[in-house]
Amino acid sequence: QRRFLQVLKTRLLPVFIPLKSRFHMTFISHYDSPLGGITLAATNDRLCGLWFDGQKYFGSTLQGESKEAETPVLCQTRQWLDIYFAEGQPDFFPSMQLIGTPFQQTIWNILRNIPYGETRTYKEVAAETARRLGRPHMAAQAVGNTIGHNPISILIPCHRVIGTNGSLTGYAGGTDRKLALLQIEHIPYYIK
Repeated sequence: QRRFLQVLKTRLLPVFIPLKSRFHMTFISHYDSPLGGITLAATNDRLCGLWFDGQKYFGSTLQGESKEAETPVLCQTRQWLDIYFAEGQPDFFPSMQLIGTPFQQTIWNILRNIPYGETRTYKEVAAETARRLGRPHMAAQAVGNTIGHNPISILIPCHRVIGTNGSLTGYAGGTDRKLALLQIEHIPYYIK
């Protein structure tokens, strides 16, 4: 019976208990940005969420219980945002925990590599995703959907992805905020 309980606990329960319920606590904090309130979330020592208050998919990676607290990674994220909104380019990144499928993580890692002050099109991100996954092509719509579900806005710069014709297209935080973020980085105005 002891062996059965050990197997149940170590091998079977993790399969049946969703990933979200395995985290003990998510710490949240609020940040007042020039573009509106932002909610920050961290599990243990890693940032796992950053959303404009009320945006689409708000809180999509909040795990289990959450409580308001200032943790070192949340303080570091606040410092990063202070520099960014002062039109500076931070030279550090808080530790992040991307919670998503391998496909989503591939796309979010591509976004992380878009340099400050530059943009990429959805088509370019789709082509790079296909290359990294060893596929002949990738639908820009599937890539766009994953970009829209980016759990760590601004730091994972989904605002730097635009339409092929230069249009702003969608942004979970709203296209007005997307335009404002591009202007902070001195990226030329695009078609709305």
